[in-house]
Formats: sequence, C-alpha cells, structure tokens
Amino acid sequence: MKLRITCAAALFAFAGAAHAQSSVTLYGVVDSGLLYQSTSASYAAAPFLPNTKINGNAGHVVQLKDGGIYSSIFGMKGSEDLGGGYAANFKLQGAFNSSNGQSGKSDTPTGTSMFTQVTTVGVSGPFGKVDFGRQFAPMAYAMAETDVRNAQYFGSVLTAWLTMNTMSGWTGSNTNGQIGALYDDNAIVYNSPSFYGVSAALEFAPGGVAGQAQGGTRESAVLKYSGYGLNADAVYYNGHDANPYSYAAAGNPATATTGIPATGLNNNRFVYFGAKYTWHGISVSGSFSNGRNPANSNGVPKAFVVSGDFDMWTGGLGYRFSPALNFTSGVYYLKDNKNNSNQSTAYAIGADYGVSKRTLVYAQAGYVSNRGQMNQELIYGTPVAPGKNTTAFNIGLRHTF
Repeated sequence: MKLRITCAAALFAFAGAAHAQSSVTLYGVVDSGLLYQSTSASYAAAPFLPNTKINGNAGHVVQLKDGGIYSSIFGMKGSEDLGGGYAANFKLQGAFNSSNGQSGKSDTPTGTSMFTQVTTVGVSGPFGKVDFGRQFAPMAYAMAETDVRNAQYFGSVLTAWLTMNTMSGWTGSNTNGQIGALYDDNAIVYNSPSFYGVSAALEFAPGGVAGQAQGGTRESAVLKYSGYGLNADAVYYNGHDANPYSYAAAGNPATATTGIPATGLNNNRFVYFGAKYTWHGISVSGSFSNGRNPANSNGVPKAFVVSGDFDMWTGGLGYRFSPALNFTSGVYYLKDNKNNSNQSTAYAIGADYGVSKRTLVYAQAGYVSNRGQMNQELIYGTPVAPGKNTTAFNIGLRHTF
C-alpha cells in the first residue's frame, strides 16, 4: 500500500507560512522467482585479452532469483507545488535482493549505497523537467520503450546490451558499464515537453576531475516520438574514461588491471535506433545499435584502452490477450565487428498475468546460441559460459506497494 503524507500542516508548524501543498510517497516492489539455467560462469576478465583465462562452464544452476522482470526496490518520492504550473521534486530509490535481504550494489567502484538507483532533486513546469543527481540514463528508457519485452531483466534488449559490456571487460553488475550506461552519477538530465508527440532528453554528467575538463564526463541525447500506437527513439551516448576499464601495462596483456586515472579519453560510444508499434493488442518492435570504444579503432588491447565494437539487432512480437494477460517474445542478435567468430543470438518468450492491481505472476523461457567467446546472458546478473549454448526458465511473482 502506498503511504501518502500531506505535509502542509507540518510546514506551517515548522517553517512558518506554507504557500503550497507538498506530498511524500513511499513505494516499493518485491520481485522474486525460481530460475533454472543450463550453464553458469562467473564474471572474469575481458575475452579479447590474450593470456586471459575465461571462467568456463560451471554447470547448471537452480536458484531463487530476484528480479525476473525488474529488481526489487524501495523508495520515496515527493513534490511541492510552487504555483504557476511549477513543482519541486525529489526521488530516492534503491534496489535490494529479495532472496537474502541484502541491499543492491552500486554500479560505481566505491561500493554499496542505500539508494543505488536514483537520488535526484529537480524542478518541473511548462518548460519540461530537469533533475540533478544519480539517475537512469535516458538511453535506458529509450530501449525499454522500443522493446516488446520492455528491457526487462530476462531475455531483452537490456540483457543483450549488457553483453556488449561483458565482452568489453565489464566485470559484473556492481561496476560502471563501458558501453553506454544504465545509470549515471552526477547527472543533469532535461526532459522536454512533448510537441505533437515529439520530445527530447538531454544529459550531461560532469566528471569532477581536477585539471581535466572532460575527465569522466558523459553526455547523451535522445529524440523520441510517441503517438498513434508508435514509439520511436534515437539515442546518442558518449562517455569519457569509462571506469573501471582494463589496460595492458608496459604492453603486457597479462598485467591488465583497473583504476586508471581519468585522462579525458573518449572511450564509450553508443548509438541506438528503435521503434515499437502497437495495434489492437499486437505489438511489434525492432532496433539497431552499435557500441564501441572510439579510442581504439583497430581493436587491439593497449595501454589505457579497451577494445570493443559490437552491432546489435533486435526484434520483438507480443500480444495482450486481455488487460490482465500479456504475451511477449524477442530475438536479440549480437556481432563482434573485430572478430567475426564472436556472434550470439538469444530467443526469449514470456507471459505475465495480473491477478490483482498490484500482484503479477509470470513465466518465461529463453535460449541463447553463443559462438566464439560471446557470452550473451539470458538474465541480468547471472552470467553464462562463454561460447556455450544455454537454456533458462524462470517463474516468479511480482508485487508492488
């Protein structure tokens, strides 16, 4: 149940005259289910690094898994009416593991935090909305809006995009990605009003690095259209000093490490074009994207540089049988442009049924064909063995409050 606290009276008592009404909402989601996966592995060093052993197939795994659709979360948000159509807003949101009660990990190397996903304050009004702080990168919303499977945690454009990162040296769900971003710290994001269905989102995240104007900075832009059943998005994301990233000290790949000081190096580029069309309950989606490291055009690991140049093609088909029952499916193809032997295709299907306004049951299955060193995963946070075909099944329950 959502708890809404009207604060107008309290503002009179503690801050003098209250000129507008404020509200705070406490909310959350618990999402848990049973997962079977036919292969398993642990995140390791980047597959492209010579003399680096990738963790092989550790066998099948059966586990209680948090986040079959999205992660379990707890948060609070609030808004104050400033008058004239303007409002001051804040949002604090963190993920937690429903299987063991642990707080979700931050995607920065500084460790865990209470609010791992969103910590923003901002202003909205006729001009649109601007938010300051840690938040989802605009590209994450764009991918979700143009994928029939809504970029969820099992078999979707999100898990395919994550593979670009694992193939580029990303070591798991607790560090910043090297191609694009799911979240960005220190971000300033502006969302424009919609004009005949057309809107835009602009992001700038300063790096805060002394002596380096571009050190650690990230910038992105999303142009979108929504109307007549069509959602279409175009994304450009550019990052400097994707962190952490591996490098070969003194030209020796065996000494690859992390924690390189920010230099302003432009080594994170992601572009995405996607669309989804819905008509009489039928939804169709498709997208193309490229993720690469612009600082390394030849794909050879070297000092302060991570290789990586990947194309991703996706397609989806879904049908909503009733307001409560929904079916989705998707195909996600990845290709390593620096090594043609690294290719992967994932197939996913799922159905969810709303047993009440706040409770959802779901079942989903997936199969991925990984070739070469490709290790496309089927569910977020559960890596598969590189180069191995893998099957996964997941049933679960999701409750919002």
